[in-house]
Amino acid sequence: MTKQVICMKWGTLYGADYVNRLYAMVRQQVSGPLRFVCLTDNRTGIREEVECHDCPTIDLPEPKCRLGWRKLTLYRRSEHLFGLEGDWLYLDLDVVVSGSLDPFFEFEPDKTFVVMQNWTQPGKGIGNTSVYRFRVGADEYLFDNLIANQASIFEQFRNSQTYISRSVKQISFWPDDWCVLFKTHCVPAWPARFWQEPVLPDSARVVAFPGDPNPHEAVRGNWPVKKAYKKLYKQIRPARWIQRIWDEAEAKAKG
Repeated sequence: MTKQVICMKWGTLYGADYVNRLYAMVRQQVSGPLRFVCLTDNRTGIREEVECHDCPTIDLPEPKCRLGWRKLTLYRRSEHLFGLEGDWLYLDLDVVVSGSLDPFFEFEPDKTFVVMQNWTQPGKGIGNTSVYRFRVGADEYLFDNLIANQASIFEQFRNSQTYISRSVKQISFWPDDWCVLFKTHCVPAWPARFWQEPVLPDSARVVAFPGDPNPHEAVRGNWPVKKAYKKLYKQIRPARWIQRIWDEAEAKAKG
């Protein structure tokens, strides 16, 4: 069975290097045949192993059309998604893949939507859509409802992953230890974070990086802040294991 993985890249926040590193990490952690797709508005610099298609647009007002709401286009039927079919594992560009992804394709195979727990709101039944598996066309009503009722949906839900979690007909979550948040599970508590490096939990398979820092910042020990006083607690040492994962994955991808 070919395992199918998809990501999206639009705008300028992440460059082709993020797509290429993600592919290398996925290729290292997936056994057997792999189809890796990137939906993007700029294919420049993306490695040839990645199958690229144009990133779908969404009929929402600015800036919503450029935010995470755009990922709702993945819930449309095959004819709106370049003929893509079946089950796909979606990964945000800014995740670090640290363990085998094979179980993500085998877990609860009858489910059409399986997602990472949102660890900023644990136990609330809300998913973090940095890591989820979906079946093309199975939940298109999520997209249709958003377009038809966007004003009321934006009043009720502050982000797309809460809307999805509260509106999808069925939701399942990955086992808790498979997917972790960098700031929640890896960064030491204050004040130890000033002298202790972030750690990678042994059982983690994917590390997500919502907000700041991004992986390329975390690997240098840089946590960007807009207000100087936040440096009192937003402080990290270099997470050197990120670079090790990148280097090992790239070496293996090159054969």
